Amino acid sequence: MANPTHRLAHRIATLDDVPAIRTLMDRAIGELQRGFLSEAEIVASRAVMGLDTQLIRDGSYFLIEEGNRLAGCGGWSHRATLYGGDHSAALRDARLLDPAHDPARIRAMFTDPAFARRGVGRMILSLCEDAVRAAGFTRAEMMATLAGQPLYAACGYTPIERVSAAPVDGVAVPLVRMGKVLT
Repeated sequence: MANPTHRLAHRIATLDDVPAIRTLMDRAIGELQRGFLSEAEIVASRAVMGLDTQLIRDGSYFLIEEGNRLAGCGGWSHRATLYGGDHSAALRDARLLDPAHDPARIRAMFTDPAFARRGVGRMILSLCEDAVRAAGFTRAEMMATLAGQPLYAACGYTPIERVSAAPVDGVAVPLVRMGKVLT
């Protein structure tokens, strides 16, 4: 259990953080998707979800920490890629977005299961939305997991379309593209 004397803090991730981020993501995918996805879909989702280190290189990936413990992570992007990690090359598009016409992307949000429902996701979204506005964007989009959709809806994101990721070993993962106008 997290130490109640520590407060949540944030910082920008560095490439040195990658092993800890990947460990957190693995736990989050394995535990927080339960109740939303079947075991086969959870296994398949590992091929779809994950860390895109371009976000770290762009300086747009946040870590939320309590003391020296990683509680969550997530970021935003001014690139066209909507979702997927380093291992999902077919989903990647490094083309730069135009803030006058395109929505920024909210990307790769994960919470350590020990910190679920403690404000970590809201904190990441707030940091991302502030950065997105500062970069001149007026809209944001994301590809949400079914487990993340309730949080995003509570934060003002609305469904745009329901899709399934390309099947992995015959198993498709349901996803929801969501968007929000940032005022």
